[in-house]
Amino acid sequence: MERRPGTPRLLRELNDRAALELLLTTGPMTRAQLGAHTGLSKVTASQLLSRLTERGLVEVAGEQAGSRGPNAALYAVVPSVAYVAGLHVELDEVSAGVADVTGRVVTQVSVDPNGAGNPVDLVRGAVMTACGAAGISPDALRAFVIGTPGVLDPRTGDLRLAVNLPEWHEGVLAALRSDLGRPVTIENDVNLAAMAERSVGAAQGVDDFVLVWIGVGLGLATMLNGRLHRGVGGAAGEIGYLPVPGVPLPQDITHPATGAFQSLVGAQPVLALAAAHGFTGQPEPGRPGPAGGGASGSGSAGRAVLAAVSAVGAGDGRGQEFLAELAGRVATGVAAISVVLDPGLVVLGGEVGLAGGVPLASQVAAEVGRICPASPEVVPTGVTGGPVLRGAILAAVDQARSELLESVAILAT
Repeated sequence: MERRPGTPRLLRELNDRAALELLLTTGPMTRAQLGAHTGLSKVTASQLLSRLTERGLVEVAGEQAGSRGPNAALYAVVPSVAYVAGLHVELDEVSAGVADVTGRVVTQVSVDPNGAGNPVDLVRGAVMTACGAAGISPDALRAFVIGTPGVLDPRTGDLRLAVNLPEWHEGVLAALRSDLGRPVTIENDVNLAAMAERSVGAAQGVDDFVLVWIGVGLGLATMLNGRLHRGVGGAAGEIGYLPVPGVPLPQDITHPATGAFQSLVGAQPVLALAAAHGFTGQPEPGRPGPAGGGASGSGSAGRAVLAAVSAVGAGDGRGQEFLAELAGRVATGVAAISVVLDPGLVVLGGEVGLAGGVPLASQVAAEVGRICPASPEVVPTGVTGGPVLRGAILAAVDQARSELLESVAILAT
């Protein structure tokens, strides 16, 4: 990093960046509050607010009543300074959301791929639909983050293995960036769900935890010291392939249902186990399935688990028997993860984790404590609606904010 002397221009730049970042993360503030949080004098705070206002970055957003004297003006970042798009691409559905730089979600839409195989056409169509619903021009978007299942190359950012999305392969990222003309990031769907979990879910403020995703596919997101662990080849977290006792090892890793742990607690095995106890994944009349269930999930496994949990509440022994057996299966994988990472907190996500709730999580915790020396806290997901899309939007907002803060140096005079 280039070292510059403490010139007045540099000091103005640092003050402007600090104030803008504070307004982005904290929300509207008065001049006095801004000065108190940054340690700047009233005169300096007034000067920087004038500069940011003249540049169109900050505006007066209201007033705060005081005990004495006139009301104080509340300053806030202009929301329309930048918009971003987050997307969640699944085999049978694409979800897209648009948010402004303050983090406010303007709109969310779902698009049927309708057999569209070309990722560029698919993303462009979803973005156009979302922008139309938001009433903004696609040119206003400053960043795109796309969540997909699969293994990403940490060096290039491209997908190198996405068994459920065969059209998504090396070269797609460059094609998307060229077509959209903006920064584009492709991220593993479960990693994005973990970002949402840490920001607004069950792991808020927790620096070390794992998210175990149980849906049609299985996945693991590992947060260590507040950073996602991806592995050298980007395959960290592909726990569907985790070897577990009594289950044959896979012979073809390109097939999505061949992993050992996947064959134990993937959606289809869970449905089969539920059916054996008298529970199905068919929706009950007038009763929706679990919301935001899956990264590539139909929700049927979640409905079956939800029916079993309801049965437990009604005193039906079948539900308890099913949950006990399911918890034992899940605990096999969680124990293997825990003895290696000892994360302290395990969040059960995906449609099965969401539907199982506290009853499933508590039984998994008890079983893990029984079979291994690690005793993590196990809790259900706290993000109930579209966690992957939520994480994609949050990541895109972070990118737009970083770009905005960098622009302050360019604009400083």
